[in-house]
Amino acid sequence: MQDRASALSEVVGAEYLLAGDAIGEDYAHDEALSSEPVKPAFVARPANAQQVAQLLKAASELGVPVTARGSGSGMSGAARPRENGLLISFERMSAILEIDTENHVAVVQPGVSLEDLDAELAKHGLVYPVYPGELSASIGGNVGTNAGGMRAIKYGVTRNNVLGLEAALPTGELIRTGGKFVKASTGYDLTQLIIGSEGTLALATEATLKVQPRLPYQGTVLAPFVDLDEVVRAVPKVVSSGVGPLILEYIDGLTMGAITYRAQLQLGVPDEVKEKSHAYLVVQLENRNADRLEEDVAEVGELLAGLGALDVYVLEGSAANKLIDAREKAFWAAKEAGADDIIDTVIPRASLPQFMERVRAIAQENNTFVIGCGHAGDGNVHLAVLQKDHEVRDRVLHDLFEAGINLGGAISGEHGIGRKHTERFLALTDPAKVDLMRRIKTAFDPAGILNPGVLFD
Repeated sequence: MQDRASALSEVVGAEYLLAGDAIGEDYAHDEALSSEPVKPAFVARPANAQQVAQLLKAASELGVPVTARGSGSGMSGAARPRENGLLISFERMSAILEIDTENHVAVVQPGVSLEDLDAELAKHGLVYPVYPGELSASIGGNVGTNAGGMRAIKYGVTRNNVLGLEAALPTGELIRTGGKFVKASTGYDLTQLIIGSEGTLALATEATLKVQPRLPYQGTVLAPFVDLDEVVRAVPKVVSSGVGPLILEYIDGLTMGAITYRAQLQLGVPDEVKEKSHAYLVVQLENRNADRLEEDVAEVGELLAGLGALDVYVLEGSAANKLIDAREKAFWAAKEAGADDIIDTVIPRASLPQFMERVRAIAQENNTFVIGCGHAGDGNVHLAVLQKDHEVRDRVLHDLFEAGINLGGAISGEHGIGRKHTERFLALTDPAKVDLMRRIKTAFDPAGILNPGVLFD
C-alpha cells in the first residue's frame, strides 16, 4: 500500500492524494439505490489531463482498479469505487476553457457542472440543451453515461451534443477525438465509442460541446387523463403534429401527487378533475417568436382535448418552471417514499402502451408496487420499484427489462448499467455482442483496471 501511495502521490502531489480516514463518505457512493457505499483505498484529485494519464499508467502497472467520479449524481453505481482501488475525482478540473460563439461550441473540463455551464452560456445567449435533471451533474459524468433527460426529444442526448473529446487511456496516452466540426468520415468514431462507456474504456479530460441559441419564449401545457393508456397513446400524435416539443413527459397520478405535495405546488387543477385523473401529460414548447409560440400552445391544447384529456391547462412561467423542477426531482420523492430501486428502461415510443400493460401485469404477479413517470417523447420510462424482498425484486427487475427488450428496447435509456445491472445486462444481451464489447474493452484497457465490475463481471 505504501508503494502504491508513493507512486500515486508523485503524480498529483501528497496533498491531493487521500487515503484511509482522510477519505470522506461522499466518495464512497453515487445516488444508486440498493447499493452499499464502498470506500476506496485512494482518492486522487488531478489538476490536468497529463496527471490523469499518468495516474492511469501507474494504476495499470500496479494493478490498481480505477473508478472516475464527477459530482456523484449517477444512479447506476458506476461511480462507486472498489475497496482496494483508486477513485479519480475531477473536482479540480472544473474550468470552462472556451465559449466559441462562431462555431457554436463550448470547450470544458470534465468537472464542470451543468449549472455553471448554463450560467456562463446564458451570458452569450446560448444553451447546452442536455438537461438530465440534476444541474449539479458534471459534464464528465454525463459523457460517461450518455445522459439524456427531458429535452432529448428535441435536442437528443449527450452523444448527439458532444463533438469531440480529449481522453486519457490506461496506457498513459492522451488522445483527441472529433473537434469543432459537425461531421466526419475519417476512421472509427472514437468519440461515440467513449461516450456511454461508463469509465470502462478511457477517461474524458476535456469535451467539446455543441451549443444552441437560447430561445426566449416557452409555454407549458398540462393535460390530465383518466388513465395512463390514453396518455401514452396521445404521445405519437403530439410528436407527429409538427410542433416540435421541447419536453414531452408523462407522470402517473400517484407520482404527480407525490411531487406536487413535496414541492408544495398548486397547478390550478380542480379537485374533481384530480379525482378522475390517473395520468398526466406535460408538453413544453419553445420559440423565438411569442405569437408563434401562442399558436403552437393553442394547437397542442386542441389536439390533447380531442385525444381525451379531461381538461387542458396552460401553465404560466412560475407554475410551469416549478412543475418541471418537481418532475426532475421525482427521484427524491420516490426515495423518500421508500423506493427500493429506480429503473429507466427505454422502448420505441409507439410500444409504450404494450410495455405499460406488461408493467402492470408484472407488478400484480409479484405483489409489487411500481409507479413512475418518464420521457414519453423518446420512450424512456422511469419506474420506482417498491419491494423489500431482494429475491422478488430481482425477479421483477429481470422481467421488466426483458419486457422492454422484447418490444425492441434496452435496459437503460440514460442512467447506464453501472454495477447495479451488470448481471442482468449479461443475461439479456446477445452473447456475440458481449464478446465483441469485451474485445473492445481489452483493446482500450489491456490491464483491465478501468471500472471492473461495470458492464462485465
